[in-house]
Amino acid sequence: MHSAANAATGQCAHNHVARKSHSVPRLEVAEIFRRFGEDYRRAHPLLPSQARALQDIVACRTAALGGRLEQCDHCGHENPVYCSCGNRHCPKCQTLAKAKWLEARSAEVLPVGYIHAVFTLPHVLNPLLYDNQRLLYDLLFRCVSRTLQEFAADPRHLGGTLGFIALLHTWDQRLNYHVHLHCLIPAGALSFDGDRWTHARPKYLFNNEALSLVFRGKFRAGLQALFENKQLRFGTTTKQWSNERDFKRLLAQLYKTEWVVHLKAPFGGPEQALGYLARYTHRVAISNSRLIALEEGRVHFAYRDRRDGDRLKEAELPAEEFIRRFLTHALPKGFVRLRHFGFLANGCKQGSLQRCRELLHAGPPPPRPEKKTAQEWMKKLTGVDVSRCPHCHVGRMVFVCELPPQSPTLWFSALHGPRTSAAPLQSQAGDSS
Repeated sequence: MHSAANAATGQCAHNHVARKSHSVPRLEVAEIFRRFGEDYRRAHPLLPSQARALQDIVACRTAALGGRLEQCDHCGHENPVYCSCGNRHCPKCQTLAKAKWLEARSAEVLPVGYIHAVFTLPHVLNPLLYDNQRLLYDLLFRCVSRTLQEFAADPRHLGGTLGFIALLHTWDQRLNYHVHLHCLIPAGALSFDGDRWTHARPKYLFNNEALSLVFRGKFRAGLQALFENKQLRFGTTTKQWSNERDFKRLLAQLYKTEWVVHLKAPFGGPEQALGYLARYTHRVAISNSRLIALEEGRVHFAYRDRRDGDRLKEAELPAEEFIRRFLTHALPKGFVRLRHFGFLANGCKQGSLQRCRELLHAGPPPPRPEKKTAQEWMKKLTGVDVSRCPHCHVGRMVFVCELPPQSPTLWFSALHGPRTSAAPLQSQAGDSS
């Protein structure tokens, strides 16, 4: 009984965030999906990752996924706690995953400035990117990594190896398809022999324009190789480039298109870098907090206009278009969207970080934090003791029994089969370090 209670507590911990009533948005993506998702599914073919995201978000924290029944040991108040879906595209399932990830990263930061770099692909490639997501997203990571390391290796710059974290985003503030890579880079490099740390110049790493040219050349060459090896898929919107002559025209057009690469000035230190990174890790296309209203079949949401000084504005879309845009950003199953490179690569970072700290006279890394229970995590994130009875505020909520998943009335059970268990607490493997 106790083991079942612990398992249920872990599976359902995300739900406790919502108990802080003033933090619960009035409108959620799940509600939009419940009201309009079936009509959308009938009218539009869905990729497997999109069907799963739509189904999971609708079922999240409902009886469809099951959960557990709690009862107050003082007043007898009963409260069902339903499991979270754990889907990495669900707006409600990323808070705890992000907090755990950031706590783990706190032992890996170095006492140097950190630089934020953004590499953006031109929109003319959007149809090809969408038809070849896994293939071309991988190419993007590879080209960005090789570009940065090529500049870092040049003795005129740093003469060593960079370490950095790269994170894929595919959206802009209005949910349009906008494929770009965020990179967080310690401002310096480890020499190839491991005997020296070279600091980057203040407020400067590499020239943006030069990076853009090299990045463009590498990505274009990668595209050409994929075409020659017949690895690219051409669908309805991309068949215009399926023959060699027209594909060469596309490659030529890429030389006339601006490739945006932007490096921001270094942060002040590790704490600021982690705080900044927290804004990007485990982010989904749109959070529930940005939703304003659902009126007459139209979704109203807030966005920041980057071209107007980041002013906060309101946009509206028909529910069908809102769902289409949201699902455009559902990544292929198992795709790793957050990756570590250079001396931060998972295979070598333990030894490399220790050597960097020695060269920077930084002392030993901070001890790894102790594991927290679900209740401890929720208290840290919300300030609320979720084991306290919400009715009498005196007793403690104790496990009574498991609540099995209800027979799903979800539209996609015919495609994937009914969901019989909840996903794990953490995000999918593709988001872990």
